[in-house]
Amino acid sequence: MKRKLIAAIGIAGMMVSIAACGDSDSGSSDNSGADAKELTVWLTVDAQNNWPELVKAADAAIVKKHPGIKIKHEYYGWPDKNAKLDAVLATDKAPDVVEMGNTEMLSYMVKGAFAPVDPAKFDSSDAWLDGLKASVTYDGKTYGVPYYAGGRVANWRKDLFASVGVKSTPKTYDELTAALDKVQKKEGDKFNAWYQPTRDWYAAMSFVYDAGGSIAVESGGQWKANLSSPESVKGLKAFQNVVDTYMHGDKTKDESDRYIVYGQGKSGMIFAPAWEGATAAAKENDKTGKLEGNVENFVMPGPSGKNLPVFLGGSDLAVPVKSDAQAVAAEWINAFTGSSGQKGLMAKGNLPNNKTDLATLKNDPATAVPATAAESNWFVPMAPGWGQVEKAQVLQTMLQSIGTGKKSVEDAAKDADAAIDKVINTK
Repeated sequence: MKRKLIAAIGIAGMMVSIAACGDSDSGSSDNSGADAKELTVWLTVDAQNNWPELVKAADAAIVKKHPGIKIKHEYYGWPDKNAKLDAVLATDKAPDVVEMGNTEMLSYMVKGAFAPVDPAKFDSSDAWLDGLKASVTYDGKTYGVPYYAGGRVANWRKDLFASVGVKSTPKTYDELTAALDKVQKKEGDKFNAWYQPTRDWYAAMSFVYDAGGSIAVESGGQWKANLSSPESVKGLKAFQNVVDTYMHGDKTKDESDRYIVYGQGKSGMIFAPAWEGATAAAKENDKTGKLEGNVENFVMPGPSGKNLPVFLGGSDLAVPVKSDAQAVAAEWINAFTGSSGQKGLMAKGNLPNNKTDLATLKNDPATAVPATAAESNWFVPMAPGWGQVEKAQVLQTMLQSIGTGKKSVEDAAKDADAAIDKVINTK
């Protein structure tokens, strides 16, 4: 999807009463609100603009089961959704279903804002994608339902690589770097054979997980940062090599305008959410006039010899603990995200929330690349203080220090670990 998932925000102090409500085991896993006469569903504008028929189908299923029920929908843009949600959760007028970016879930689960749900009541829950399943799980309980997913792939310009004799996408990391080296030599040292923004921690952590490292590890209910481990350092050095060798732009930039830079013809390749290549090639973004039909997605190989693990973005649906219609809310979610809903979402270009449907996409050349890439994925540590880590931009700061040469990989990783350890276990 052409939108950037917003990192989880801190909501400490948002509403004292919610934390008290969240201590209970009650929620949409029981029959509370089974006789509700109204249901309020909050979704983002993605659903409103791109698959309104799926929303109507879910509504129809619930109305058929609960004649006379009134279903109200409100749609929000990603930038302002959480502020409005925080405000309403402090009142007694909470929505019954709310869409969350999967990285947004954790802070709300920690604060007890969402009711627990029973995974057994939702289609394909035993096959939910690992990264999405992690995003709705906290302290052994499930607090949401995966909606759809979006992964990352490599994308390159076929014309540039063909000009140096490379006519097929690489299957190994050595093949990839050999091709990049040829393009870099041909285009000169001011060109980005691979435009890889230094502060793009989603890409950097893919290299860390590929090397067997991780951001943090859990032991005995406590989390500890792990970026300075030998495995994580190995992955960070592999990422550093990419930035040093192929990225000749501003070493302090993040990935927010990557597709724009790509569209300007300043790069031969990107590693990004699957929509970015096509968006760069769109008429309004293609400043070269050469990108339409000339950019190609492929599964990113990793230095380990396996496909590079990708951060699995996406959306989840949750039931606020203050909802008076929790049981019906859960039914609506299943009607929307169940088997027929997933087929509709896949038809719109999304990845499904489960491995069974994902496997079917691998048989279609149009969807084989993102589906294959998504099979190997990672997600952020589901630690109570992770939202504070993201808010402080610890990983971005570490990566910029490495990319600009301000610190060695080892020193930057140790400093990042120290910063993470200060907050990662703090609710």
